[in-house]
Amino acid sequence: MTKLTARFVTSAAQPSDFPPPSWPEVAIVGRSNVGKSSLINALVGKPGLARTSRTPGRTRLLNWFAIDERFFLVATRDAWRPLIESYLGERSSLAGVVLLIDIRRGAQDEELDFVPWLAQREMPLVVALTKADKLAKHQRRLEATRARQALGLRRDPLVVSATGEGGTGHDGHSGIDALWRAVAQLAISKPRAPGPQ
Repeated sequence: MTKLTARFVTSAAQPSDFPPPSWPEVAIVGRSNVGKSSLINALVGKPGLARTSRTPGRTRLLNWFAIDERFFLVATRDAWRPLIESYLGERSSLAGVVLLIDIRRGAQDEELDFVPWLAQREMPLVVALTKADKLAKHQRRLEATRARQALGLRRDPLVVSATGEGGTGHDGHSGIDALWRAVAQLAISKPRAPGPQ
């Protein structure tokens, strides 16, 4: 994968704090302990970029990261709180959603409700099972099949690890290349918002 530029842009605690729509945005959502920060850092190849768990206040916010000055990754702490639903339901520059699920826990009630909620809004969705290094390969395949069936997906979700264990990918990260391609595909599918930039 080509070297990326990535930088933290801003946080928002309420809709009035959202930056004006400009570049396409890909939201990274999931439970607070699913490994969003580690995965974002692995995706962009920049350790320490997304340190939401160590930064006071940011864990309750939406966080914008500019990628190659072309699109934003928008990280959320929890996919089902009112702030997040407001963002996902109304954001004009949102190109798609990456839903992260801990492979050891599988899809639970929130995810089972969330996927149809996005489908009703015709929002493009990529599902990735995180922390794949915690399971043996045959268990990963089994959990991917279970998640596909539970969530009604057309194909198995991506299986990823941000630790560099349990598979191959750029810099040794398992499944990161495939997830990056999916994220980039979401981003390029959305035109840039009109108006002054």
